[in-house]
Amino acid sequence: MYDEYLKFSKGLAYEAGEVMKKYFKDELQVELKEDDTIVTVADKEINQLVINRIKSKYPDHAVCGEEQSHAIDSQYVWVCDPIDGTNPFAMELPISVFSLAIVVDGVPKAGVIYSPFVDKLYYAQEGRGAFVNNNKLSVNSVGFGKKARMNFDWWPEAEFDFLENLRDLALKENVYMLSPGSTTHAAALVASGEFVASVFPGTTGKNVDIAAAKIIVEEAGGKVTDFYGNEQRYDEDKINGAIVSNGIVHKKLVKALKGTEIKHEV
Repeated sequence: MYDEYLKFSKGLAYEAGEVMKKYFKDELQVELKEDDTIVTVADKEINQLVINRIKSKYPDHAVCGEEQSHAIDSQYVWVCDPIDGTNPFAMELPISVFSLAIVVDGVPKAGVIYSPFVDKLYYAQEGRGAFVNNNKLSVNSVGFGKKARMNFDWWPEAEFDFLENLRDLALKENVYMLSPGSTTHAAALVASGEFVASVFPGTTGKNVDIAAAKIIVEEAGGKVTDFYGNEQRYDEDKINGAIVSNGIVHKKLVKALKGTEIKHEV
């Protein structure tokens, strides 16, 4: 059913990749957004490209983009992060990716993650498995220990203060912690078996980081939930963080991160 949407997503991913490569290593003008994160002309150009293509091809579908959206009443929502890893992109570090997912009634049904600098296209659709460049993906089947590698992301405005908890877990379980700078790319590396897990404390406006990762990782045999181990919608502008894993270490992560949400004064 979603073959057409996946084919469309792949084409858009390659277009977005060309835009990323066009601006890479240029002296990019960087703007600071209201949430103190940065945005570049490349982010904006790709986001607008996605909106234009979807409005033309699927006029009754909505678009939720990190920089701009096309909000209409529809059960079909395309969720896009034009460049995940804008900071490393602006620093000329070639690890940033494009991601796009078609979300139906809150559930990602097909998605792509494209890394143009190594020309790797990760993709999946419901019930069909996950692939990278036509090679089937599978999460690894190991638990913690022996310096298993795991990704984490954190920033001062994050809604979960989990660094101390994660440090304790890493010491106890002998986990090698890495933070390359792209949540979505890290999720793709969970799907390919490089990471056992990835922890992401994003909330408001962060569904764009996880929507495509959700379908790709789970079709590769892994698990993606919020910080409490629950399912969540990806067509809404707020999520409760994300734990992305091979499934084996998932319960340990949910337990380790319990109680790390930040309580704001009313």
